[in-house]
Amino acid sequence: MIKGLSITPPVLGRISIGRVVERNGKRLPEKDDQFTITSQIQSKEGWLAHPLDETLRKASTNGKLRSIPITLLFNDPDLNLRAEYSLFDRSTGRPMCAGNGDTCRRVTTSGVQTLPCPGTDGCEMAKGGACKPYGRLNVKLGGDDELGTFIFRTTGYNSIRTLAARLHYFKAVSGDLLACLPLELRLRGKSTAQSRGTPIYYVDLTIRDGMTLEEALTQAKQTYLQREAMAYSQTALDATARAGFANGAFEEGPDDTQDVIEEFYPDSSTKTAEPTVKPSLNEKLSRLTTDAEAA
Repeated sequence: MIKGLSITPPVLGRISIGRVVERNGKRLPEKDDQFTITSQIQSKEGWLAHPLDETLRKASTNGKLRSIPITLLFNDPDLNLRAEYSLFDRSTGRPMCAGNGDTCRRVTTSGVQTLPCPGTDGCEMAKGGACKPYGRLNVKLGGDDELGTFIFRTTGYNSIRTLAARLHYFKAVSGDLLACLPLELRLRGKSTAQSRGTPIYYVDLTIRDGMTLEEALTQAKQTYLQREAMAYSQTALDATARAGFANGAFEEGPDDTQDVIEEFYPDSSTKTAEPTVKPSLNEKLSRLTTDAEAA
């Protein structure tokens, strides 16, 4: 393995709630009340729809994609959903710091260092909304690629907290057969004091529609026995994935920078204008420190 490069699950497409639209020369996220499944190809109009989007949409009751049947690649919940406090460079989308509330990996003038992480409330660099919870969930949507996944990225507390709870609960009740369960991503709505009565949408994880928990557990056991008979090693797969994630300081690569900027810093989305000169590492750190002190 190339040292310093995080080895992540193969991605076939993206799952999002909404889309990115262009207003006044800027690309801005626009939330929606349904899922959108896209490929990894982007045009001037945005990400191109994946063929599965149309297939699943036709099967829905009203043409709105609010549930997606899925399975998971790993038994370990923390491999399926990686969630951290994350801070990115506003201009390039490159990761600068990622932590779990205890320790963090931070880019400094001396390289990437492991430092204490006080979370978003107690960190000077996090002021002004620069640091947010960031979750990435990889799921399988069927097909003939058993190791290919679709990724759902979110900075929403509700989605991250709900998905983390469900993953750990399903792992427990299934007797460590999480990767064998027939599951479903489901879009839910709620209103909060902060939303002032306006519905906000978040992602939940449930047993597949039309099945009881008992039926899902029975199917998971059957799937496990079939895989065991064909020498499918879930333990080895999880161990390999764990080592791959740990191989790099940060999960995001150069191809993820546009997604990061649009999700984290919509006000910083660049106009379709002249390219800018990339700042040096010292300039980036100085800018982050200045922003934190001014916030």
